[in-house]
Amino acid sequence: MQRLANKVAIITGGTGGIGLAAARLFAAEGAKVVLVDLDGAALERAVSEIGAERALCVAADVSDAAQVEAYVRRAMDAYGRIDVFFNNAGIEGAIGPIVDYPIEMFDKVMAVKVRGVFLGLKYVIPAMAKGGGGSIVITSSLGGLRGVPKLSAYIGSKHAVVGLMKSAALECAPLGIRVNTINPSPIATRMMDAIEAGYAPGATDIVHKKMQAAVPLRRYGTPEEVAALALFLASDEASYITGNSYPIDGGMSAA
Repeated sequence: MQRLANKVAIITGGTGGIGLAAARLFAAEGAKVVLVDLDGAALERAVSEIGAERALCVAADVSDAAQVEAYVRRAMDAYGRIDVFFNNAGIEGAIGPIVDYPIEMFDKVMAVKVRGVFLGLKYVIPAMAKGGGGSIVITSSLGGLRGVPKLSAYIGSKHAVVGLMKSAALECAPLGIRVNTINPSPIATRMMDAIEAGYAPGATDIVHKKMQAAVPLRRYGTPEEVAALALFLASDEASYITGNSYPIDGGMSAA
């Protein structure tokens, strides 16, 4: 039995490593998926791969209220309901100590990763409630549960969305909407490549080996493994789970 049969899922950051893996998996499990991202060409390629009968795309800036409202309206106009919201879009920002961190980049990270999550919640919750409830999964990070040097904006934003999740979970429980975060690290994606390069330009292989050695399972996770966790939380199998954060980190949070 398909775990998302006849459900409609919005996925922001839908062309990134985790977002696209989730789109493929959700569609395979029976969902109609609405992919949201800035890159219109990448969105078209994703829809072509998944199939227009299963997917549609909306190019949007998740930090812009009007564009968020528009992607929610597009989903409702197309399918009449929203059952799953994978609030996943994000950027890594700059790498450097707080005293040197560019203010403009700090504001940009917060706009995408905190304001974007807030706006998604603001406009999706009423639409999801009209259909009788559903599941919201927010991508945080292991960095949303601990500190990491030289990643202040990224880490701050990931802590912030955990707080948003907890407030939303309490507000949404009477509406039949569950809200949780997934907290991955490290995952083999473009973002992780960029973080490695930021820590050691020209020597990313050294950083990669060092970070991999810090993982008890001795490897990076895959986008597909993260998507599987998101699928579980989105599905009815997780019907009694809300208000919590779920690390997927190869054992790093056990240390």
